[in-house]
Amino acid sequence: MKYLYACLLVLLSAAPSWGKEAALLADDPVVEQRLIVISEEMRCLVCQNESLAGSRSDLANDLRRELRTLIKQGKTDTEIREFMVSRYGDFVLYRPPVKPITWMLWIGPFVLMVAGVFALFVYMRRRNRAISEVALTDEERKRADALLKESDK
Repeated sequence: MKYLYACLLVLLSAAPSWGKEAALLADDPVVEQRLIVISEEMRCLVCQNESLAGSRSDLANDLRRELRTLIKQGKTDTEIREFMVSRYGDFVLYRPPVKPITWMLWIGPFVLMVAGVFALFVYMRRRNRAISEVALTDEERKRADALLKESDK
């Protein structure tokens, strides 16, 4: 049994040496850094709540590959963004420009919040009007006073 533990200990102590270094995604680290900066500002079209840099979907991998190609071709960041918007629309950007077609994206949440507060206000007002104040009878009042006096003791 001791021999088995010794063999296991030797195998486990050598395990870290079996690991390999992660392969670089690009030959040029500058290209990779630019890719990360650009793709952080873009939305994954499949996941929709993740950036293009953080998504692992097949489409996101293809789009990052396309972005690498455009970077290697010497395109500026603005030209790359314009290419992506022309191909996929303003939805691909996390911060779409403010223009008539995107007003609902920018103003919609505030409109919904104001409408919700207004609806809550109307509901509470109607509810308060619907609740009628019921007067206690003399017997109920005496009983309530007795209970209050009893709880004070």
